Amino acid sequence: MKFVLVIPDGAADEPQSSLGGKTPLQGAVIPHMDAVAASGFIGQADHVPASMPSGSDVGTMSLFGYDPRKFHTGRAPLEAAAQGIELGPLDWCIRCNFVTVVDDKMVSFTAEQIPSTLARQLIETLQRDQCGNEHWKFFPGVSYRNLLVYRARNTPAPFGPTTMTTPPHDITEQLIAPYLPQGPGAELLRELMERSKSLLTACPANAERAATGSHTATQTWLWGQGQRPALTSFYERFGQRGAVITAVDLLRGLGRLLGWNVIEVEGATGYLDTDYAAKGKAAIQALKDDVTDFMVVHVEATDEASHEGKADEKVRALEQIDQHIVGPVHDYLRSQGDYRLLICPDHPTFLRTKTHSHGYVPFAMCGTGLVADRAVTYDEIAAAASSCRLDRGCELMPLLFQNAMSQSAVSSLSH
Repeated sequence: MKFVLVIPDGAADEPQSSLGGKTPLQGAVIPHMDAVAASGFIGQADHVPASMPSGSDVGTMSLFGYDPRKFHTGRAPLEAAAQGIELGPLDWCIRCNFVTVVDDKMVSFTAEQIPSTLARQLIETLQRDQCGNEHWKFFPGVSYRNLLVYRARNTPAPFGPTTMTTPPHDITEQLIAPYLPQGPGAELLRELMERSKSLLTACPANAERAATGSHTATQTWLWGQGQRPALTSFYERFGQRGAVITAVDLLRGLGRLLGWNVIEVEGATGYLDTDYAAKGKAAIQALKDDVTDFMVVHVEATDEASHEGKADEKVRALEQIDQHIVGPVHDYLRSQGDYRLLICPDHPTFLRTKTHSHGYVPFAMCGTGLVADRAVTYDEIAAAASSCRLDRGCELMPLLFQNAMSQSAVSSLSH
C-alpha cells in the first residue's frame, strides 16, 4: 500500500468579504480535493498546542505523528539538518532572517524576497565581522532564510528554554521594540541584530536594490533558536519508508531527521511562483519506486499568500495544488491498487492578521479500507460538521496508517 500526504501550508482560514463570505478553500475551485472528501471522510485536527507558538515547525511535527510538546526544541535546528549542519550536544542554532525595518516597524520579513546571491554576500559580510569569535558561525540558506550557530565549545551556552524570540512574519507593520529577544542570552542576540544594521548598510549591492524600487535588507532578525531534537525514525515508529518534496529547509531538515529521502524539484521556490506541476510529477515518479511507502508533498505558497494578505493569490494557489498535485497523484494511486491519500494543512494562517494562528485545520482522507462519510466538499465548514475531531493533531498520522502498519511499529506507537 502506498500513502500520500499533501500539505497546503497555512490553507485554513476565515470567511473573507472579498470572497463573498467564503473561506479560500470554499472560494477555490478544487474538484480533486472535494473528490477526496467525497470518497473518504473529513475531520478537524489541532496541530499546535496552545502552550506553543504557531508555526510550521510545531505544526508539521505534529502532522507527522510526533507530539511537539515532547520532541520540539526549536525551528532553526530543523533547518540546520536540511543543510547538513551538525550540532553538538551543547550547540544552539538560530534562524537569521534578512528583514526591512523602517521607522522601527517591520515592513518586510523577507527584505522583499531578497535574492539568494545577495543574501549569501551579506552572510559572508556578517561572518567576516565575527571571524575572531569562536562561538558564532553564520550559514547562508535560500533568500531571506539563513542560520546562525552558537558553537558551545564544551561550555554551557547562554541560551535556555526561557529565551524568547518572535518570528518576524508575526509582526508585519508593527513596531519591533516589544518583540526583541528576551531572557537568557537575549542581550547577545540583540547586540548582533544591532551590529548588522551598519554592516548591511555598507554593502553597495544591498543599497542598489533601493534604486529598483525594492526594499533593502536593513538588518538581521534572530529567532527560532533551539538544540538538535532527539527524534525516533519514522520507519521505526510507523513501519513506513518516507520521502518529502518541499522547497522549505524546515521540512527538508525534519524529513532528514526522520530518515526520509528528500527529493529536490527544479522550479520549487517556496513562494507563489513555485512549479506545482513539477512537484506533482516528481511525487508520482517517487511512488513508482520500491523504496517509498509514504510520500509527503508540501506547498508553501498558500502560507505566503496569507502572509501578504492576498486572498486572490491564496485561492489561486489552492487551485494550482488541486489541479497539478492532488488530481494527478490521486489518479495515479487509484490506478495502482491499494492506497491512502491525506490532505491537511499544518496550521491556520489568517489573511486578516497575515500570520500563523492556533486552531483546528480541516483534513480529508480517502483510500483502501476507509469508509466514506457524507461530506462532499473539503473546507473548514464541512470539516467542523464532522464527528471526527482530533484535539491532539499527532493522532492523525496513526489514523492514516491504521490497520496498515507492521506489528513492530504498532508496538512502538504504544510507547
